[in-house]
Amino acid sequence: MQIHIIFRGIVQGIGFRERTRRMAKSLNIRGWIKNNVDGSVEGIFQGTPEDIEKLINFCENSIPDAMISEKILEYMKEEDLDNFKIIR
Repeated sequence: MQIHIIFRGIVQGIGFRERTRRMAKSLNIRGWIKNNVDGSVEGIFQGTPEDIEKLINFCENSIPDAMISEKILEYMKEEDLDNFKIIR
């Protein structure tokens, strides 16, 4: 399964991308995450539905100082991804 996700709220300047990357790697999720100029964080998550749900839950509830006000999620056709990285 693969999703495109955007988190809005307090999600930049607090280690959101790095913490998400570490958790994604521990769950064997592939994809990427990046900051957007509008203050949101955007990503592609690819893995099992259960592991993607765990990663989203982690992002929403376990990152200190993060306050997600909106989450936009879109299911996508899977691409050929081999790791999880932060795009700068």
